[in-house]
Amino acid sequence: MTPYPWGAALTNLWVTAVVVLVLFAGALFVALVVRGNRHDGIDVVWGAGFAVVALTSFVLALGDGDLWRQLLITALTCVWGFRLAWHIERRNRGTDEDPRYVEIMSKAQGDPVVHIVRKVYVPQAVIMWVVSLPVQLGQYGYASGALAVTVTVLGVLSWAVGFFFETVGDAQLAAFKADPANRGQVMDRGLWRYTRHPNYFGDAAVWWGLTLLALHHPAGLIGLVSAALMTWLLARGTGAKLLESTIGNRRPGYVEYVKRTSGFFPLPPRQTSEKGSP
Repeated sequence: MTPYPWGAALTNLWVTAVVVLVLFAGALFVALVVRGNRHDGIDVVWGAGFAVVALTSFVLALGDGDLWRQLLITALTCVWGFRLAWHIERRNRGTDEDPRYVEIMSKAQGDPVVHIVRKVYVPQAVIMWVVSLPVQLGQYGYASGALAVTVTVLGVLSWAVGFFFETVGDAQLAAFKADPANRGQVMDRGLWRYTRHPNYFGDAAVWWGLTLLALHHPAGLIGLVSAALMTWLLARGTGAKLLESTIGNRRPGYVEYVKRTSGFFPLPPRQTSEKGSP
């Protein structure tokens, strides 16, 4: 096996750290100066930022790894990241500030800008850089043989499953909300019948797929920490758990929906004695 180009890879890591810092500093400037202290634009940066990291790594890694793998990792990350950014931007257009950020700002003690930077911008920047490690490290090193083929096939399959759940789940929810007859109802149709969060499950599957693509070399094992962190955030951290804490108390039928529907991994609905919401 050709030695892994650790020098080039480490250079990549600090360059992308600077890139992420600039991205979030720009997002903060736009939030404060352009958008009148509205901060939900950072959610758009979340998806697009991973694509920027992938493109930066691709340029830096040229000549230090298999070009086909570099193109594959970059393309899959960009498709996922830009799609997510577009979806969130379209969803937020014409709406009020995200309640999460309103609540965070309401709890500020002292300078509110310092408060939201410490609570939102810095943590998200660090998480983005850590989660993107497979996308960065996976573009370096050469490998062939059964292992490389296996992790590539499994990685693409996992990414495809995740992208399907995320895009289809988002589309189904958007269509559901667009129908006035569904106002105040619980979305429990389509993919939402099998998991309460098909979009979050999809995100996790996408990142496990990208992590698998980086396992053509033992250096890619570092990325397992990234995939695990992303999955925890989506399932137990700031994703599903936080969202459900804001929905459960104001949506009729949601408690019953929770009882019969898997919280994360898609499973057949459980049988309950209570009739669920339409």
